[in-house]
Amino acid sequence: MIARDLFRDQPTLTGERVRLEPLTSAVLEDYLVMLEDPEGSRLTGSHGGFERERVVRWLESRRDQHDRADWAAVRIADRAFLGEAVLNDLDVDNASVNYRIILGSAHLGQGYGTEVTRLVVDHAFAVGLHRVSLTVFAFNPRARRVYEKCGFVLEGRLRDALFWDGEWHDDQVMAVLSTDPWPGG
Repeated sequence: MIARDLFRDQPTLTGERVRLEPLTSAVLEDYLVMLEDPEGSRLTGSHGGFERERVVRWLESRRDQHDRADWAAVRIADRAFLGEAVLNDLDVDNASVNYRIILGSAHLGQGYGTEVTRLVVDHAFAVGLHRVSLTVFAFNPRARRVYEKCGFVLEGRLRDALFWDGEWHDDQVMAVLSTDPWPGG
C-alpha cells in the first residue's frame, strides 16, 4: 500500500549531467524567467501570467506537500537551472501518479529532458508506484519521442483539449508501468 505522504522525504536525484533537487524559492529568479518564456507557455498550454508573490508562495509551499514531488532540474557542471520536474496527482489506491516537466527553451534538444524523465520514473518505481502517466500536446513530437525513449506508451487522445493561437490541439495521453520493459533501468 502506498502512503498518502509518499513524498515527505523527497530526495535529491543525481544523473550524469543533471541533479534534481527539491524545488524551493532558491531558484525564484530563474523560475520566473522560465514561466514567462512564450515557448514554454505554448508547450505546457499555460495561458495566464504569473504574479511574483504568488510564485514565491508556491515555491515556499512545496516542502509541505507530501503527496507530490517538485524538483528543480539543475545542470551539474555549472549549477544552471534547467527547469522543473513534478510527480503529482498521487492516487494511493492505484499506485499511480502524473508526471510533468518543463525546461527553459534554451535547454531543449540537448538530452536533459530524457535524463530528467528517466531519473523521475526510476524514482517513482523505486518508491513502489505502478503507473506514471502524462499528457503531451500533439504539436510537440520532440517531447513525445523523449517519453517513448523512456518507456511511455501512447494510450489515447483528448481531442481539441487546448485552444492556442486560434486553433484547437489534441492532448495525447501516455503512461509507463512498473511491469513494462524499462529502458532506463
